[in-house]
This record gives sequence, C-alpha cells and structure tokens, in this order.
Amino acid sequence: MTRLSTLAHGRAGDKGRLVNISVIAYDARDYARLAREVTIERVRAQLGAAIAGDVRRYELPHLGALNFVMARPAGDSVTRSLALDAHGKSLSSLLLDLELPE
Repeated sequence: MTRLSTLAHGRAGDKGRLVNISVIAYDARDYARLAREVTIERVRAQLGAAIAGDVRRYELPHLGALNFVMARPAGDSVTRSLALDAHGKSLSSLLLDLELPE
C-alpha cells in the first residue's frame, strides 16, 4: 500500500462548518491515479465522524489537484465554538494518511 502523502500534499481551510481540502499531486503524472483512487466514498470513510452530509469533489487536472468541500457535524465549528476541535489542517493530514492500493 502507498500512503496518499507520498504522492500528494494537502491544503485546507475552514469557515464555520464548511471544510475545504485540496489534494495536490507532487508529480502531474500521478494525477490520474489520484483521480481514480481518492473518491468521495474513500474520503468520507477516512474522515469518519469528523464530517457530516455531502462531500463534493472538484477535479482540477491542469493543476494536478482534487478539491473536496464538506461540512462538519452540526454544532462543530472552528470559528463559532469554544470547544476544542480539529481545524481543516488537521483533517487534511488525516486525509493524506489514506492508503492507496498499488
């Protein structure tokens, strides 16, 4: 198995309940593999209870990137809660730990 982090890096941001995670291939030749293997279903499974509702995926082949937009569970928000919670940066690290088949 290959970890996603060996093929790509991530950028993330969040505002309120929305989380945006981009997965960007280090090498453009790996983009097709990322597009094939990093599916909405696998992202949802990898992030588990940290997200709720729909996950949207946007493909950016000219940048060698995939962009995922999703929401946190109701009541979870970086900017609206005093509770300690994971920022989008933490979620992108969790996503980059995804194992890809050979």
